[in-house]
This record gives sequence, structure tokens and C-alpha cells, in this order.
Amino acid sequence: MSNLENRIALVTGASRGIGKAIALALANAGCHVAVNYRNEHDAARKVVDEIRKTGRVSKAIPDDVSTPSGADHLVGEVESSFGEVHILVNNAGIAVSKPIEDLNVQDWQHTLHTNLTSAFLLIQRVVRTMKTGRWGRIINLSSVAAQNGGVIGPHYAASKAGLIGLTHSYASLLAKEGITVNAIAPALIATDMISGNPNASTSRIPMGVLGSPEEIGRVAVMLATSDYITGQTISVNGGWYMT
Repeated sequence: MSNLENRIALVTGASRGIGKAIALALANAGCHVAVNYRNEHDAARKVVDEIRKTGRVSKAIPDDVSTPSGADHLVGEVESSFGEVHILVNNAGIAVSKPIEDLNVQDWQHTLHTNLTSAFLLIQRVVRTMKTGRWGRIINLSSVAAQNGGVIGPHYAASKAGLIGLTHSYASLLAKEGITVNAIAPALIATDMISGNPNASTSRIPMGVLGSPEEIGRVAVMLATSDYITGQTISVNGGWYMT
């Protein structure tokens, strides 16, 4: 089991919800944390303030990680402010919910770029230094939608299924480099993302309740500390999907 003391973590989409919970959990485990966000400046600043109360270094960095320039700039800012990235959490994502007849190619492309391409861009940007240091943790936020279709739509499900494939490939390619790559697949976590979706009902969950973002934070810390778990998708879904 690895000690996370003074490791540098980058969490995308970390101004609220699951990203915020992961950022705080990693800080409490000993990491210094870069908080990426796109629009929610005030919320991101509050997350940074909470992290600093733990005694860790933190900084809020705005960037659109779905573009090559945004991903490159973000990692460059982290490296300048903290040092090389040891832990990358690809959490940035969107969920455009509408009737399937109304979905268009712009919805498809925007969702794929934000949810999937961003992870590829950031992994490619940090993997060289992780290999040099012989240590790295990459955690991709997938979804139960990748496993059973979910409640948002095919564009979202495809983007999240792509993250599992991405996880498998990088995990296999990097297994001998001291780098683990895993995914977390949550379902109906109590965040803003599901608050406006009438299909996101607890009736779908065998346990009958929404999950908390802190559940995902604890799993992320477990994956970051493990030296032997790689290529796995950890389901956190109240029993909705069982492998």
C-alpha cells in the first residue's frame, strides 16, 4: 500500500459534487490537490479553502479539458505550481438529458469530447512523467450507464463505456511501469447532475437511496493507495448493477 503523503493530485471537474468529494478525500489522505473547473469559480475557490484547512497546498485552475490546448495548459499550470502529477482523476463530465429523438450530432460530439476525449488528452499529457518516476495513479469516472444504459441517453452511456475501454488499455500497457489505471462507476449519487432528471429515481436502486459523493471519495483514495489493483471498474451503485 502506497503512502499518499505529499503526492500531487489533479482532479478535473472538482468544483462540486463527486469531483469535490474526491479532491477533499485525497487531501485528507495527504495529497496536495489541483482543483480544475470550467465555470464555477466561486465554488472552486471554496473547495481550495477547504483543502488548505487540512494543511495541504491547493489551487483552483480553470481550463476546458476537452480541448488539447486546455488539457496541455492545465497540466502545465499544475507542474509549475506543484510539480509533476502523481495522481490524475478524470472526473470532468456533462450529462445532456433529452428525448432520444431530439439528440443530434452536436450533443453526441460535445458529450464524447467532454467525457471521454478529455481523459485521453490528460493521460497522454501526464503519462511520460509518471513513467519516469515509476509511480502513478489514473482514476477515470465512468458510470453505471456504461454497464446497463443508465437514465440519460446513448451519447452519455457510450462516453462512459469508452472510459472503461480506455482504462483497460492503459492499465495493460502501463502495468509494468508502476502506474495503475482504474475506473469508478457510480450510480445515482446525490449531486446536481441528477437533480433535474425525472428518470433518476431511487426506485431503480435496490437499496432505495441515493449514494453520497463521499462514498466515491473513499473509493478513489483506496485506488490511489493500492499498488496491486489495476484495470478494474469499481461499481458504487447501491446494487443497481451487479457483476
